[in-house]
Amino acid sequence: MKTLKISKLAEGFTSLAISNLSEKIDQKRQQGEKIFNFTLGDFSPQQFAIPSELEAEIVAAYREKHTNYSYVGGIQELRVAIAKHIKIFEQFDYDPDDIIVTSGARPLTYLLFKTLVDPGEKVIHTVPSWNNQPFIALASAEPIVITAKPENNFMITAQELEPHLKEAVLITINSPLNPSGTVFSRQALKEILDLIVAENKSRAKHNQKPLYIFFDIIYWVLTYNEIKCDNPIMLNPEIRDYVVFIDGISKCFAATGVRVGWAFGPKPIIAKMRSMLAHIGAWAPKPEQIGTAKYLQKHDAVASFLSVFKSKLLTRLNIFYTAIQELKTAGYNVDAIKPQGAIYLSIKLDLIGTKTESNKILETVDDILAYLLDDAKVALVPFYFFGMEKNFPWFRLSVGTCSVDEAKIAANNIGQSVRKLK
Repeated sequence: MKTLKISKLAEGFTSLAISNLSEKIDQKRQQGEKIFNFTLGDFSPQQFAIPSELEAEIVAAYREKHTNYSYVGGIQELRVAIAKHIKIFEQFDYDPDDIIVTSGARPLTYLLFKTLVDPGEKVIHTVPSWNNQPFIALASAEPIVITAKPENNFMITAQELEPHLKEAVLITINSPLNPSGTVFSRQALKEILDLIVAENKSRAKHNQKPLYIFFDIIYWVLTYNEIKCDNPIMLNPEIRDYVVFIDGISKCFAATGVRVGWAFGPKPIIAKMRSMLAHIGAWAPKPEQIGTAKYLQKHDAVASFLSVFKSKLLTRLNIFYTAIQELKTAGYNVDAIKPQGAIYLSIKLDLIGTKTESNKILETVDDILAYLLDDAKVALVPFYFFGMEKNFPWFRLSVGTCSVDEAKIAANNIGQSVRKLK
């Protein structure tokens, strides 16, 4: 094939590593193998259907022929409903005009980067984390990468952040975190916010651009047991001028394919994002907006759905957590962080140097992945997919596509496969 001349930006992009792994899994399935796939941050509609009331309202909107263009940035009815929803379920107090709606969270992420970051400016992002680097590249920005530690549940600390503050114009934060499923402690988050507020007071004296926060809260309401996410504005009200939150229905309502996301933050920033959106056209389909608006007004139904949904997710997460802890107790070099939030379990499988029954030595994380895929019929995602070093022995396990019975079988398979190693 003839080599085409394209942009340097495009040349640097490749498909997501998880997508490539999924292709390998599909090949095995096509060959007749039963594979338990825990790699995707998605939901099986057979296991986790969207709320029936949401589905009914969307269908009704289509039947009522609401198929023309939507208002750029979201219809008023939806933005009013979102404002009430985030106040009741997330403790955020924002006006409808402080909210912008698009077709999922990704267009919002792009718009936010393009609104706040000029080419060549620096963006702080942490690892492990989901897909920050491509958006930094799309903004022609420079990354500052901070590696979080397992002993801090993979959440960065103020001490790790402080040396880099003066260089950057944006920091990306995600809690509950993809891939680890962990949540900021109140104290750790407050220390970070206090640092940023102090930095911005210093910048204001010199008329410098502030340091903004992109706070991804797409998993905000999916927390377990006594764990709750702390509202940053309650921890330090002065942070309100510098933070934009991105949220949506994709995770909290198992609606990844419905494509309704929203951002809220300072009105001037949201207004500029809306202006750019007008030229991109990535607004959510109008029937989905109308259906979501009507559903979000049913607060009792939303609360009921979330209660059942979270219970189902936690049941699955606990099955794997218990299995890993049993292996740890038996003396194997494995571990897992107790479920805190999202749909993910962080699993440590430090099996490098062990031998399989056929005397093959597992020399790399990829060897561990291949062994589990072949022997346990289980597919996991290594943390190096999320920016960690290549042989960092931690993995993400996502439970959004499995039944309880499948979770039990897969957890047992993992246990048997680890016990086979020498």
